[in-house]
Amino acid sequence: MAIMLGLIVVVAAVLISSLFARYYFCRGHTKSVNNKHVVVTGGSSGIGKCVAITAAKHGAHVTIIARDVQKLEAARNEIIHACKNKDTQKIEYLSLDIGEDYEAVEKALSDLERTMGPIYMLVNCAGTAICGKIEDTTAADLKKMIHINFLGSYYCTKAVVQRMKATQDGIIVLTSSQAALLGIFGYSAYCSTKFALRGLAESISMELTPYNISVTLCLPPDTDTPGFAVEELTKPLETKLISETSSLVSPDVVANKLFKDALAGKFFSTVGVEGFMLTTLCSGMSPVGSLIELIVQSSLMGFFRFISAFYLIHFKKIIQNCIKTRDKNKKSE
Repeated sequence: MAIMLGLIVVVAAVLISSLFARYYFCRGHTKSVNNKHVVVTGGSSGIGKCVAITAAKHGAHVTIIARDVQKLEAARNEIIHACKNKDTQKIEYLSLDIGEDYEAVEKALSDLERTMGPIYMLVNCAGTAICGKIEDTTAADLKKMIHINFLGSYYCTKAVVQRMKATQDGIIVLTSSQAALLGIFGYSAYCSTKFALRGLAESISMELTPYNISVTLCLPPDTDTPGFAVEELTKPLETKLISETSSLVSPDVVANKLFKDALAGKFFSTVGVEGFMLTTLCSGMSPVGSLIELIVQSSLMGFFRFISAFYLIHFKKIIQNCIKTRDKNKKSE
């Protein structure tokens, strides 16, 4: 009786695994943006501009959104030169504060669709980082990051999903940060806004998957962009030293990986070994892309947790050393 019960359990497990594998392996296929409309926020520089250039190379009609008209015009010229079909592709820009007023965002994107065509792919790249310990972060800086990093992505996504659901097709990308997966000294406000984007991505993925709309959460490491250069100006010493434990990545590398993963319908988009380790370690209840991905995450999660403890010990030592150095300097004054 016990043997029969054991056999039934094994057969049931095999059948469930087969159905699970069939579902997850058959659901994914690479999409195309050729002759489709791609909108990129934060598209005048950095990762956003690189994504827009990549989309143009794939034959997409591209609209970039930012606030600075001069930067938008310069970026538009670069994107035009990258077009796959220069005679037929449309490249436009829109000057808009995406985090200020939802009604304005909704109207602007609705008007844009009338002139450029339905938005097939929305890439939310607009973001900013202002570093500082919680007691040193002003309310104005916190509000600025909430408006740009979170509300900007939320508003733009909210404005396009209804029309995407009507056509039962589309791609939404939320560009967060590896700082959405762990809290970092000096990033209390920034991490909060980036953690929020992860919650948004997981929620809308559950809402939109039945309508054939994929959601990708891009989690770049420190990236060599104009925004990063500005961020460096406000970093406490502890934050700089912790950041220096990983290398700076080119925005082209991040953009190309983002684009590839979004077209493949992957939920997480990361660059490098550390990105892979962090998403595996923090995958939790995030969407699963395939049976292999699930097995890898389940197998490595415990091991990566062990490794992460050494990272945390190292970060703690950095912070303690900085405190000791400051104390010594105060005493010597």
